[in-house]
Amino acid sequence: MRLSTLLRRPAKSASLAAMTTPTRPFPAAPPALPEADRAALSDLYVRGTPENTLRAYERDLIYITAWKQARMGAAPVWPEAEDVALRFILDHARDLTGAGETDAARQAAMTLIAQGLRRSLACPAPSTLDRRIASWRAFHRMRNLASPFEAPLLRQARAKARRAAARAPAPKSKHPITREVLTAMLGTCRGSRRDCRDRAVLMLGWASGGRRRSEIAALMREDVDLKEFAARGRIWMSLLETKTTARGETPRLLLKGRAAQALVHWIEVAGIEDGPLFRPVSKSDRVLKRRLSPEAIHQIVTHRLTLAGFPPGFATPHGLRSGFLTQAALDGAPIQAAMRLSLHRSMAQALRYYDDVDLSDNPATDLLG
Repeated sequence: MRLSTLLRRPAKSASLAAMTTPTRPFPAAPPALPEADRAALSDLYVRGTPENTLRAYERDLIYITAWKQARMGAAPVWPEAEDVALRFILDHARDLTGAGETDAARQAAMTLIAQGLRRSLACPAPSTLDRRIASWRAFHRMRNLASPFEAPLLRQARAKARRAAARAPAPKSKHPITREVLTAMLGTCRGSRRDCRDRAVLMLGWASGGRRRSEIAALMREDVDLKEFAARGRIWMSLLETKTTARGETPRLLLKGRAAQALVHWIEVAGIEDGPLFRPVSKSDRVLKRRLSPEAIHQIVTHRLTLAGFPPGFATPHGLRSGFLTQAALDGAPIQAAMRLSLHRSMAQALRYYDDVDLSDNPATDLLG
């Protein structure tokens, strides 16, 4: 079942295989709109929505559709009824582990677990519930309809659910990839083209402010300005957009020193003149033309951590981001300077890394001796 189809009209039923077909969301155009304008509106919507957001919409629609089918034996309708929206909140605001076998919410959850759409009967994180509701509201906006989640009772229920299930935010990476960890990872990169690529990925991802894997994968050769490299040893990079900056509003970033040298070396050995900056390398050490996916960036990080002797699950690609800020704090760099590269929008969020470092050196923690 395509997301665009679900947004245009309600479906009577949908198999899991059909629901999991990769799709792209499209807004439901008014009936009087000509077909050419409908296509233009859909194209505008897709081009104007970040790729990560589109993927999140797809996953959330699959989950919502499967939940309603399992819970009520029906497909989503537009606009959705308030009692259905309230039941969705209630089903995801409690731990179903201790619920009876005949509990309808537990039975629906077991179905979702069997379909691979839910991990356990435990209460989902408030952020997960908030994201799915945000997607559901977006689906209503696509159809130019009011969302049931705007009703006063549902707004209050969401707030209570968020507070009742509040928990300390889990770090996106178990450990930060500090300079010491990064150096050990770089030591596993030898002389093949794959090694050159991985070295450039790691050093660019870390030294440019801790880039997200989607940002690294999206880089094009045209985004890298080498005009100042020969004379001054530095490179200017342009990101199309990030999680915190809109398309066309992201400031240029500077790369210099060893990181700049590693990137130039990769460009030269790979013979990249245009197109994707980071690409797959075949087993015969041949550089392919297509771009690396964000998942491939994840595999590079975990592979190099393993080769460097770190235990499984030590860090994720987000460790490049948290490691950059942690190292900046350890080296005494002003937080404003670090944020200029990391592009954090919130001072409070960036301060978490500085606070962890500062707290360990705070003399007040040794008052008892």
